Amino acid sequence: MTTTTEEEVGLTPTRSKRQVGDVVFARIALVAGLAIMVALAGVFIFLAIEGIPGFTQDARFYGPDATTFLGYVGPLVYGTVLAAVLALILAVPLAFAIALVISHYAPRWLAGPIAYVIDLLAALPSVVFGLWGIDVLAPKLVPLFVWLEENAGFLPFFADPVNPAGTTILTAGVVLAIMILPIITAISREVFAQTPKLHQEAALALGATRWEMIRMTVFPYSRSGMISSVMLGLGRALGETMAVAMVLAPGGLYTLNLIGNENPNSIAGNIARRYKEGTPGTVAVLIATGLVLFLVTFLVNFAGRWIAGRAERKMNR
Repeated sequence: MTTTTEEEVGLTPTRSKRQVGDVVFARIALVAGLAIMVALAGVFIFLAIEGIPGFTQDARFYGPDATTFLGYVGPLVYGTVLAAVLALILAVPLAFAIALVISHYAPRWLAGPIAYVIDLLAALPSVVFGLWGIDVLAPKLVPLFVWLEENAGFLPFFADPVNPAGTTILTAGVVLAIMILPIITAISREVFAQTPKLHQEAALALGATRWEMIRMTVFPYSRSGMISSVMLGLGRALGETMAVAMVLAPGGLYTLNLIGNENPNSIAGNIARRYKEGTPGTVAVLIATGLVLFLVTFLVNFAGRWIAGRAERKMNR
């Protein structure tokens, strides 16, 4: 009895080609990953070398409101985090809702155009958002700010006086929310669509409504991806420069008032405004603040990855 070998039916060449393709792809992926690590290390080394002198500069380079680097960078970190948190509060629920509509509610003929329009927002330059925010959005928000001051002025967030131009930290938060919306929506949409159909059909077969099915199957399966999308959006919001610099009119240090004249500045916006001064001491101080922003963004993304990995490990138990 004769047997047919793999060489006779041509399996070995195909398998060999697949193995070569896997090896090539693995090496390309490894090189790309290492290139990213090298680039990050290069940025950190540059910021460290050029920025460390800024920690001990003379007080005149910090401006009239600070005498030490900590007193100078503290309000900037506060303003950066405040604007990013406001953007997340506004964008995350809307982004998850849009992603669910595209993946589970809207018919295919409607889901495609919605996803396309949302993705187009990511292609717009930040300066366009800044121009739109300062010329269109800010004046339109002034009546809302007045209403908030009249009806919720007892809260420190909406206290008097109202900025008549609308160039407030809340306006900057709205602009940032629109800018990070496509990132969170796109990633969440893809993660929601990867939920096993068998799990969804089993929940529906047991009598669950569509929302109950989403709550019991889609959200638990997609938790790590949702956290990752939020962290990526937060990273974009923390590092945004031109839109914040154009929309925000800084004038205060630490404040909880979101609609007033005394708005905290952001690190990126402050660098964009002051870099034209060009003196060596000022540039060193600004690079030092950039190093602080780099570290804050790194820690935020590290924490996000740790949370996402922890949630994924819990799901696999």
